[in-house]
Amino acid sequence: MPPQPLTPFTTLSFDCFGTLIDWESGLLTSLSPLLSSLPPSHPWTLTPLLAVQAFNAHSEHLWRTSPTLSYPSNLSQSLLLLAAEAAVPLTPDVQKAADDIATAPGRWPAFEDSVAALKVLKRYFKLVILSNVDEGNISRVVGPGGALDGVRFDAVYTAERIESYKPNHGNFEYLFAGVERELGGTREGVLHVARSLTADHVPAKELGLRSGYGTGGDYGALKGEGRLGFEWMYQTLGEFAEAVEREFEGRRE
Repeated sequence: MPPQPLTPFTTLSFDCFGTLIDWESGLLTSLSPLLSSLPPSHPWTLTPLLAVQAFNAHSEHLWRTSPTLSYPSNLSQSLLLLAAEAAVPLTPDVQKAADDIATAPGRWPAFEDSVAALKVLKRYFKLVILSNVDEGNISRVVGPGGALDGVRFDAVYTAERIESYKPNHGNFEYLFAGVERELGGTREGVLHVARSLTADHVPAKELGLRSGYGTGGDYGALKGEGRLGFEWMYQTLGEFAEAVEREFEGRRE
């Protein structure tokens, strides 16, 4: 069955880190002081992405158990928990890495095609960010000289402003209310674009929010459990933008 048309939507809401910003490469850079202290035979030395996965697990645990913890504090504490898991002593270098990571996401790079793809999508939709980060980091990303500088977003909603983290349904309800109040749109006109499964695509299905783009995490297991419902899957955001452009331009012919 061909995918449903994209032209009826009026607003695209985006997860930011991991969807528009290269979360993995940025995080690995921030973790390098810790990883460099590990022996060559350590699993995280051999496969650094295992350290990323372990960091994410600590961060998600803190979201659940300490939902009022600020995002910068979440990052710093997650790095310290990661160090403890690896039995790395709390040296000045490790403590500095924990302090520095609090503001690091605002300096992490975008995926290669993010800016160009967003500029294409902006021709057809209003663009909104719904992110689990804080106001400071997101302002550095979308502001002058930031990784997404040059893209005009119609609204940016952060966990700090909402006072909860995705996958909390309240974050998405905040999105819907903002789209209606600030952009003159409707809940039904929103398509959520993300790679994150548990933080984005799972709650999207639970709320009846249509979603698309790509996958990350344990896609097979979550799909098998019937917890995913996104309808448009692409390898890159650039491919998604190309599909949108073809559809809108084809409608004009």
